[in-house]
Amino acid sequence: MHFRGRAVLSLLVLVGFGSIPLAHHSVSGQFDLSKTTTLKGIISRLDWINPHIYIYLDVSEANGVKNTWTLETFPPSQMKRVGLTKELIMGQSGEVVTITIRPARDGSQHLGYIDRITYQDGHFNQLGSNEEEQLRRRGGPPPASPQ
Repeated sequence: MHFRGRAVLSLLVLVGFGSIPLAHHSVSGQFDLSKTTTLKGIISRLDWINPHIYIYLDVSEANGVKNTWTLETFPPSQMKRVGLTKELIMGQSGEVVTITIRPARDGSQHLGYIDRITYQDGHFNQLGSNEEEQLRRRGGPPPASPQ
């Protein structure tokens, strides 16, 4: 009976781990690096999680409707490496920030990848995509490999 209990527990653990999404995506696969959009709003929440940090920006549209944008950026380890903390990214409570993003490639509304966050006092955090920066440095996408 004791062995059977362990077997059932082991199976449940394996099934549980199998349901956790562990896949990683490329920035250029999900976001359109050829386009930018600028948003102004208040950071309402920040999820400091792997594999990417998510910032939630409350944006008041011209018609008075408030939309919350989900904005992705680098993982916590990369932020820590350059000295950025959750508190530094959040800014002052209630502060209106300007965020330049790369919109979702599939047209998903209110979803983007952060390029730059500019705070009311003028300081900013440049968070642009590693992939995009690499393409810029190389002068465009790599040549197609011969078939």
